[in-house]
Amino acid sequence: MLDDRDEPTGALVRPYAVTRGRTRPRVEVAMEALIETTDRGRQYSALIGREQQLIAGLCDGNLQSLAEISARMQLPLGVARVLVADMAADGLIAIYEPTGLDDGDGAVGTELLERVLSGLRRL
Repeated sequence: MLDDRDEPTGALVRPYAVTRGRTRPRVEVAMEALIETTDRGRQYSALIGREQQLIAGLCDGNLQSLAEISARMQLPLGVARVLVADMAADGLIAIYEPTGLDDGDGAVGTELLERVLSGLRRL
């Protein structure tokens, strides 16, 4: 049996251990969706896990995209997507999905492509 101090932390924990092995989010979240901490997320920040606290801190007062959260936390996008979706389902964060993702025929719209190109140029 492991004591709390024997529990692996940091880089020793595999990323998908954070999601308990789940790879699919409760709700779909686009990687360019903007995330913001809600009042509930601020109130309950001491009661949530370490990764959720980091996400709540990153998005408190600063809108962050799912891709930015993934990069800043050095987590795979899929792991960040599951964590963000879980937090949204619990009312800890708000997700603002982008509009105009397609032209109505299933093709990706030029507005999205222009935003992606603009973001890449800023890197």
